[in-house]
Amino acid sequence: MKILLAGYNLDYDLIRELKDKSGFKQDLTPETISAAYARISRSPKAVNELREIARDEVDKARQSNRNIVFEMGHSSVAEHSVFNIDVIGVSRLLVEEIEKFRLCSYTEKSQRYVLFNKDFIIPEEIRQANLTDLFVSAVEAQNDFYHELYGKLRPYIFEKHKDLAENPANKSMLEGWAKEDARYAISMATQTQLGMTINARNLELMLRRLAALPLAEAHEYSEQLYSATKEIAPSLIRYTKATDYDKFTREHLRRQCTDLSEQYGAGSKKLSDVQLTYATPAADNRIAASLLFVSSNIPYAICLTLAGKMTPPTKKAFIKTAFTNLQVHDSVLREMENVDLQFELILSSSCFAQLKRHRMSTIIAQEYNPQLGVTVPPSIKAIGRQKDFLEIMRQTQNAYIQIKEKAPLAAAYILTNAHRKRVLMKFNARELYHLARLRADAHAQWDIRELTKKMLTQAKKVMPLTLMMACGKDNFSELSNKTFRRE
Repeated sequence: MKILLAGYNLDYDLIRELKDKSGFKQDLTPETISAAYARISRSPKAVNELREIARDEVDKARQSNRNIVFEMGHSSVAEHSVFNIDVIGVSRLLVEEIEKFRLCSYTEKSQRYVLFNKDFIIPEEIRQANLTDLFVSAVEAQNDFYHELYGKLRPYIFEKHKDLAENPANKSMLEGWAKEDARYAISMATQTQLGMTINARNLELMLRRLAALPLAEAHEYSEQLYSATKEIAPSLIRYTKATDYDKFTREHLRRQCTDLSEQYGAGSKKLSDVQLTYATPAADNRIAASLLFVSSNIPYAICLTLAGKMTPPTKKAFIKTAFTNLQVHDSVLREMENVDLQFELILSSSCFAQLKRHRMSTIIAQEYNPQLGVTVPPSIKAIGRQKDFLEIMRQTQNAYIQIKEKAPLAAAYILTNAHRKRVLMKFNARELYHLARLRADAHAQWDIRELTKKMLTQAKKVMPLTLMMACGKDNFSELSNKTFRRE
């Protein structure tokens, strides 16, 4: 066996500086890694030799990439070329579109930990509609109230948690609690930044998809992203223009949906904020069958029959075996991926910003809808500022209505982190374990913690054995001791 380090990401400024100082003339590009790895399947040479050849012959490596990726259709080769991207000065609204790409990594400037200044973007659509004064006035009112709220919430949080405040090490955490509640007042036009790691295959897809969005900010982002990367890996990034499929499919669906709603009536039934809409039938049986299958040489159909014949105590004992040695940082067995749940959620923008990070789930969302109301943090009620908060929301609503009439595509920018949307979220039981471990924990932000606990309560009713150990990290030891009667 031989394990060799093929490469790792370096700061681009350092790469450029080293290249300038060395006088090295050859292109420095991750394309050579892709080209070398693409040749593994058809060459008897060791892969480190293939990398050396690719480095020495970059033009040939690029031609090889073009043939393999675009002519032969082996797009996964492009995944070996990876980029680290600084994304600066984008709106919170656009970040939601950027972070829809699940196979990338993101670290975003957090409104939970950073006190934001009064930085926000003015969408081009707003300028074109001559709504700049209205937009700026509304956003500035939100920002002023945000800073005012923080000033009131900070002493309240410190007083409420005197025991924690006595330790200077907790200062940042307590200030963060004040910031995360104050942020409900600021808009989705607020500027933020993030670090993004993305491979060339997903980069090309992101360029196309963002170019297809009907927002000027999305088009600018796509153009700047392409400009920053096109010279580095030209052989792996070819199809960057918006396709008719990406541009028109959703718009056509929306039009038909409007017609169907008018024809059949959409109804006005009020739903709860968290509603389990689907769960795999007989989920515990299927998990027992999956555990039988992987632990034997029995066909799955027979395993399913055996699981159905188990007495409840036998089934419980068998599934418990899968959790007996589970520790708080362990992932549950992959067999838990064989059963699914789907929830319809009504949640705030602030909560959605956290929920969308669970990228191994399927999340589809409607547009933000002011008719769904707003989420008011309990701390704002506690300091007696709920009336003022709702007044800011009323002013925001007035601005939204005026913008919606003249620049409908840009109206969502004025809405706040408190505004809500409907989301359909599907995941398997293993992903719910991950979600619960992180978001049902006492250290999680209160909004997503409450949402997750409601989801978990409903889910445990339909698959109690499968989810017997699903909980937040803080409750794991207690649940483990109770489940296994440990002293």
